Amino acid sequence: MIVLENVGKTFKDDDQGTVEAVRDVNLKIGKGEVYGIIGFSGAGKSTLVRCINLLERPTTGKVFVNGLELTALSEPELRKARKKIGMIFQQFNLFASRTVAQNVAYPLKYSGMTKAGIAARVKALLGLVGLEDKESAYPSQLSGGQKQRVAIARALANDPGILLCDEATSALDPQTTLSILKLLKELNSKLGITIVVITHEMHVVKEICARVAIMENGVVVEEGDVFSVFANPKQKITRDFIDTTSNLSKIHALIEEDSPIVRLKPGECIVKLKYLEKDVSEALVSTISRRFNIDANIIFGDIEFLGGAPVGGLILIVNGARSDIDDAIAFLRNKNVGVEVILDAR
Repeated sequence: MIVLENVGKTFKDDDQGTVEAVRDVNLKIGKGEVYGIIGFSGAGKSTLVRCINLLERPTTGKVFVNGLELTALSEPELRKARKKIGMIFQQFNLFASRTVAQNVAYPLKYSGMTKAGIAARVKALLGLVGLEDKESAYPSQLSGGQKQRVAIARALANDPGILLCDEATSALDPQTTLSILKLLKELNSKLGITIVVITHEMHVVKEICARVAIMENGVVVEEGDVFSVFANPKQKITRDFIDTTSNLSKIHALIEEDSPIVRLKPGECIVKLKYLEKDVSEALVSTISRRFNIDANIIFGDIEFLGGAPVGGLILIVNGARSDIDDAIAFLRNKNVGVEVILDAR
């Protein structure tokens, strides 16, 4: 549905000179996919998403949408093609002086539809986003989540095949964020629409996306299905992102603070286990305790499900003979569990 070939975007700045916001990006996003692009501030992700609909024209490279090369189109042709690419933003971008219905109807102004046809379309769209009763309200009378639902309805007005979401939940509280992500998943399921999510929030990608690209300094440094990328990250930037939402990283702070929780007795060590495979049906902690005659005390864990598969891990304090612990670690690694000995008092 979306193909980016060697896309780059360079800006000229009076203070910094030439700034390469995006460099040599190659991506393929399938029809009906929910795809995440994640990066810290300044990574280039918002510039990249604006290159998809050519709100920012790439300095280099080509952009294809549904087989059509947007970068080769004339301005009139591009305006027509853009109607099939909806976009929502962090700050909603609604007209304050127009009602909810008028905001949603705005993209249909030059569609050739009759007034009755537009009214019916607006009614259907508001029903789709759960705002049937807000037709006559103004944006100032709505909550943040309701405003974003209006923005989504407006973005869907021309029946697009693609919806670009540029930090669409960043201005919302956690509960409202979840409701908007649930709505996007429902729209993806009902309409088969391709959704591209730009975010700096790891939990957003975990909640909604099937595949993800990680950006740093304008470059895509890692890409893959969400489970594989988060279960076994290859790049430091990816690991840093995972640490922002994982309890497992707290173990290092506890050790640094010399917390009583992590003060080891002779023969003990602290071990971190990470799931690397989708199949974790085996009771591994109890298995190693019985088989290798060791005690394994779970201090804390952080396990969640992505696409029905668990990702995350556990922090254990393990006690026993050195050879038994070494054998248990080898057993776990043979089961494709990531094992890291964090602190050792053996």
